[in-house]
Amino acid sequence: MTLLLQLNLVLPLNFSFFHGFSSFQNPNYYPLPLTSLPPSLNTITQPLFLSLHHLIMNPIQSLPSSPEDDSGSMTTAPQSAGQSQISADSGNLMSMEPAFGDSRHWQDVFWLGIFLLHLILVGLALGVLGINRFRKKDRLNIDQYTNRFIGNQADLTEDYWPLYAIAAAVGTVLGWAWLLLLGSRANQMMKISVHILTTYLAVLSVFCFWDKLVFWGIAFAIGSGLQFLYIISVIDRLPFTMLVLQRAVTMVWKLPDVMRIACVFMVVMCLWLALWSFGAAGVVASSIGDGGRWWLLVVFSVSLFWTGAVLCNTVHVIVSGMVFLVLIHGGPEAASMPRDPLIQSLRYAVTTSFGSICYGSLFTAAIRTLRWEIRGFRSKIGNNECLLCCVDFVFHLVETLVRFFNKYAYVQIAIYGKSFNHSARDAWELFQSTGVEALIGYDCSGAVLLMGTLLGGLITGTCAVILTRIKHSDRVIMMGSTSVLMGMILVGLAMVVVESAVTSIYICYAEDPLLIHRWDPEFFNQMSETLHERLQHRSSRGTQVLNRNRPVDHIQETTSV
Repeated sequence: MTLLLQLNLVLPLNFSFFHGFSSFQNPNYYPLPLTSLPPSLNTITQPLFLSLHHLIMNPIQSLPSSPEDDSGSMTTAPQSAGQSQISADSGNLMSMEPAFGDSRHWQDVFWLGIFLLHLILVGLALGVLGINRFRKKDRLNIDQYTNRFIGNQADLTEDYWPLYAIAAAVGTVLGWAWLLLLGSRANQMMKISVHILTTYLAVLSVFCFWDKLVFWGIAFAIGSGLQFLYIISVIDRLPFTMLVLQRAVTMVWKLPDVMRIACVFMVVMCLWLALWSFGAAGVVASSIGDGGRWWLLVVFSVSLFWTGAVLCNTVHVIVSGMVFLVLIHGGPEAASMPRDPLIQSLRYAVTTSFGSICYGSLFTAAIRTLRWEIRGFRSKIGNNECLLCCVDFVFHLVETLVRFFNKYAYVQIAIYGKSFNHSARDAWELFQSTGVEALIGYDCSGAVLLMGTLLGGLITGTCAVILTRIKHSDRVIMMGSTSVLMGMILVGLAMVVVESAVTSIYICYAEDPLLIHRWDPEFFNQMSETLHERLQHRSSRGTQVLNRNRPVDHIQETTSV
């Protein structure tokens, strides 16, 4: 009786054990931080709290698998995310039928065909434009079709191709440096990404004004200002963000195969960049006017962005599958791990799930960036109701898009082989039903990694600008802007390894928090406490809105009477 009374004091007030499992669906639910227990009860009540925690996050009651099973294994009923069997004694996943069981069906085949057709057409165009100026001007007599657009003196492809090669080398070195330094200097590298980017943009703005490049000076100044405002708006979230990133780095650094996969895809990207830069150098060297060359470079840059995003998200799917399996099975050396999990993840990513990756890569990055900016701006509006109403309209519109285009879909794709929209919707519904969406909205790990990617791209572009200015001062902007994109993609291939681990951690935490507790109990407690604080913050804001609207409701009721 004394134990029950002490437990009632510890449990949150909104839990009701006399209303069955319906109370566990309460939107104010939060995972229980074990550190809040009295020390005298830790050893006694910890198993009880963990079991209760598992039941809350998995509302469908677990049933015994069979009376003959002496190990006490239990089978959890299928959820929206999938189905798994978990041992009651060890907590290890015994089988993962939806993940690595039967053969998968091809998903989003239409977008796979579109992407491959796009690669063929763009590759042919790049080859033709590069060869036309290679060692001989107008080798293929293309200028006869562009006579009316001629506005510059024609150069040769080899005048600019080596500059692109140097830019690609700089981006590759930065990407590999990130991979190496994340293991030993993760915290310092993340802080560099956050704080130096603002200063770097401001310095670039000053140099652009000094060189009389007014447009680019204004652009970099605005970028520096927006970056500074964003950092100020999320400064209180950075400690938790750094904690999540540190744990993700610790996870992937213990999986050397994952790091090798990132390096392999970086080499694949460099091979495509060799062809892309060959064609882009032909465009820069052509005699077409500035407007025509800029349009061609924009088209090719969009193509490069999509191709780079597809490769990054392919790595995302492979790494997410590996990290998810490691968390589910309790470690990479666990006996229950599937055979050759990396090979299976790679095979699924480049075959049956490749169409879903191509589809999601078109829209996810832009929607995520827009959502980060709106969230940061929305948190600093204050009591300006008119402005808050306008921002809320845009925010809810973006949130609707996030429901169908989010990075957490790639974990579902890796594990269950679903289509992209189906995966994104299931992942978001899982987060909203468990309350973990409040924690994801508070985390800024994706934005921090994007800052590191932008910084790498800007450094690559700066090197290209300096080299181009020596011989071809009139082509500086074209070479610099395209080199920035090349550097961002190469550094992004290194960053996506950490981002994949972060997304897998959140998916596992939403599906079964016991997996995170088994992996790192201290981190589990910190996540639970942060989620508790965020849900309390949301509840208090909702109460303020209701109290603000209550007098209006009272006046309306009086008028109707």
